[in-house]
Amino acid sequence: MTEEGPAGLDLRSLSGYLGTPVSATLIPGGRSNLTYHVVAAGEDLVLRRPPLGHVLATAHDMGREFRVISALASTPVPVPETIRFCPDETVIGAPFYLMRRVDGAVFRSHTQTDPLGAERRRDLAFAMMDTLAALHTVKPDEVGLGDFGHPDGFLARQVRRWSGQLDKSRSRPLPDVDALRDRLAATIPEPIGPGAIVHGDYRLDNLIVAPDGSAIHAVLDWEMATLGDPLTDLGLLLTYWDVLGGAAAAGAAGVVSDGIGPRAGFPIGADLIDRYVAAGGVDVGPLDWHVALGCFKLAVIAEGIYYRFTLGQTVGEGFERFADMAAPLTAHGLAALASVEG
Repeated sequence: MTEEGPAGLDLRSLSGYLGTPVSATLIPGGRSNLTYHVVAAGEDLVLRRPPLGHVLATAHDMGREFRVISALASTPVPVPETIRFCPDETVIGAPFYLMRRVDGAVFRSHTQTDPLGAERRRDLAFAMMDTLAALHTVKPDEVGLGDFGHPDGFLARQVRRWSGQLDKSRSRPLPDVDALRDRLAATIPEPIGPGAIVHGDYRLDNLIVAPDGSAIHAVLDWEMATLGDPLTDLGLLLTYWDVLGGAAAAGAAGVVSDGIGPRAGFPIGADLIDRYVAAGGVDVGPLDWHVALGCFKLAVIAEGIYYRFTLGQTVGEGFERFADMAAPLTAHGLAALASVEG
């Protein structure tokens, strides 16, 4: 940490804003928004801010993230307690918010999940799905989120949105990603029902859990939350779980996490979907298109992260490995769409 603070955080200015001296350290592991452990007046807090430079429009909206976490405080979905949102970019150079630190572990590595054993890994995976089902059953109007998004036409907008993000993140030719985008746009399915609160990046390593895996303490990283088709959360989760966390990972294995999915000894994705259906009472049907969308979305996000790395705008290590993610994700997405089109 420099005298001014860790990269992306001006401690002098933050101390003045809060009216008390603060110390801070960067919390490693995040590849998009930056997260810091902040100690202010003896309190353990967490600060979230957008990444440095090349910020994709709407993908790093601190106000939306703060709003949805605050709204979910009264629901069965475990979230941190929010403290303050600061839209003033002059304080630390970007909007940010503060929340109370939640005790627990974030499982990203198989060295963390291996000691759990098969039974506790299964129980943790099922608890993860129970929590997602609980999120999707929250009625947006009842928690003040009725205007948080526009469910009508959500899937078509997702394809257009991530296509636009791709165009803003290009640093090299990606013909197969373009092919996946076009085929997604031509095969958009009907939604299964009214819109739900969608997390947008739901996965095991976005949860704070008890160190022994016995309980979920908080769901983190709500930067892409909105109202839309809940099956997109399932499709993206399966992309992390069975594609990046399974045999299909190829060169992308371990880039995001090597502690999730069948490769790390957890149940297969089909078992997770069965648990979700049992918890939520909803028959989700085939998820091939939604998995393909998840592959496309992750490929675009990886390219954006890699692009920031080429510009020297990342904080931390390992970002060069994101260059390896687009190809296997795109291949799996095209294969998933083959069953939809066939």
